[in-house]
This record gives sequence, C-alpha cells and structure tokens, in this order.
Amino acid sequence: MAPRRRKNWSGYLFLLPWLAGFLLLTLGPTLASLVLSFTNFDLIGSPRYVGTANYVRIFTADAKFWTSLKVTFLYVALAVPFKLAFALAVAMMLNKGIRGLPVYRALFYLPSLLGASVAIAVLWRKIFAGDGLLNQVLGLFGIQGPSWISNPDTALYTLVALSIWQFGSPMIIFLAGLRQIPQDMYEAASLDGASPARQFWKITLPLLTPVLFFNAIVQTIDAFKAFTPAFIISEGTGGPVDSTLFYTLYLYQEAFAYLRMGYASALAWVLVIIIACFTAFSFLSAKYWVHYDD
Repeated sequence: MAPRRRKNWSGYLFLLPWLAGFLLLTLGPTLASLVLSFTNFDLIGSPRYVGTANYVRIFTADAKFWTSLKVTFLYVALAVPFKLAFALAVAMMLNKGIRGLPVYRALFYLPSLLGASVAIAVLWRKIFAGDGLLNQVLGLFGIQGPSWISNPDTALYTLVALSIWQFGSPMIIFLAGLRQIPQDMYEAASLDGASPARQFWKITLPLLTPVLFFNAIVQTIDAFKAFTPAFIISEGTGGPVDSTLFYTLYLYQEAFAYLRMGYASALAWVLVIIIACFTAFSFLSAKYWVHYDD
C-alpha cells in the first residue's frame, strides 16, 4: 500500500495548482456571491442582510431587468441558430477534401480566438459606424447607409453578426463529426437515386445530431454570457435606447457603476438559474431528436 499511497500523493501534487485555482478563484467567489445576494452591499461598508428583498425587487420592481432579459433572449435566438448553420455549411464545404485544408481550417478558426477581444469589438464599432467601412462600401453603389451602431433598430444585429463571424469553434467540431460518418452510406444512397439534399436530411443531419446537440448547448451558454462586444460598442451604456443592454452588461452596471454588489449577485444567480433551465430542457428534449449509435 505504501508505493500506491505515494503514487496517489504524486497525482494530488500535480493536481494542486488546478485545485487551488478552483477553490480560491471559482468555488469560493461563487459561494460568496450566493451569500451576498441576500445582502445590501456597496463594496465600501459591511454587507447588511436583507433576506430575499433583492430577488423580490428583480421580478417586481426592476423594468431594466426585463428589458435586458428581452434583449439577451433575442440575441440568443438569432445568434446561436445562424452561427451553427453557417459553421455547418463551412464544415461541409471543407469536408469535400479541398487543397490546403489545414490552412483554411486555421484561418476559419482564427475569429473564434479573436472575436471576444476588446480589439475586435473596437474594430467592429469602426466598421459599423456612420462613416465606417460598411457605409463606405455601400456608398460605392450609391447607397447611403445609417449609423448601424447608433440606430436602435440595427444595433443589436451588428452584435449578432459579430457572433456569427466567430463560427470557427463549432465549425471544427462539426468537421470532426462529418469525418466520422461512413462514406458507404452516401454511396448506397446515391445508387438508390437520393439527391444531395435528401442525403443531407436523411443521413448527414441525423448522424450529426450528437455533435449538433453539444454545439448548441455550448454556444447557447456562451451567448447568454456575452459581454465584451456590447460593452465596447455601446460604451458601457447598453444603448442606443437599451437596444444592446445585455443581461451581463446590466449586471456589470449594477455591480461596478452603482456599487449595488448584493443586488448584482442576485442578478448573477438568476442568470445561473436561467442557463440551468435551458440546459436541462435541452437534455430532456434530446431523446426525441438526438440519435446515437445505439
């Protein structure tokens, strides 16, 4: 037992940096925010216990909560399906065996690494400004474009476009899933006279549903947590007219602009519950449309 015990301690020693980070930087702050959600805390004085008052205020007396929730739901409903559809289309194109596949794969994956950065959000703001690159291109065709990020009717859609542009991560996963589909199934379908569209709906999509299920959950959670693009493009206001007031941005405003840390913690836990409900619904509905080998 002594050598085995020494081997176990060696494993725990290698795990120690991750365990320390998880306990001190993840689990500890998470539990602290749960406690703070039942208090009135302004980051300066001591927390004062107020029971469920923060949660009652969220659902009964906070109009901005419902506005931010509406904006976030609309963003998720638009960004996730279009992003997954575009990623799948590109993955199917790359799966045809084109030359220089590793180069294209790396180039298409690059936006996923850069897309959530401040620099890209600033660049996006420049592109969709009144005198930005997009309007300059439209001007070549005699079209006078609006200031996309200053118009409440179009500001949110610029953020949706930015999300779709970051299609690289789900594309790589889709491509890996496409490589696992046996080619003899397509050959048999072709011999039976099935068109490419029918092969997609009857072979590709059903066999790809486990990968689609994984991508949908990951991208939905990421969309609910989106913050940086909305913060940079709206300069932290969620404007114009709260059209880009993401839930996370409103939470940030309550915590660090108005120093209502207890209330912001309650907002954070409401978001956790919303994401958990969406994830649970996805797993419960998966048995009706996700097809595994068995």
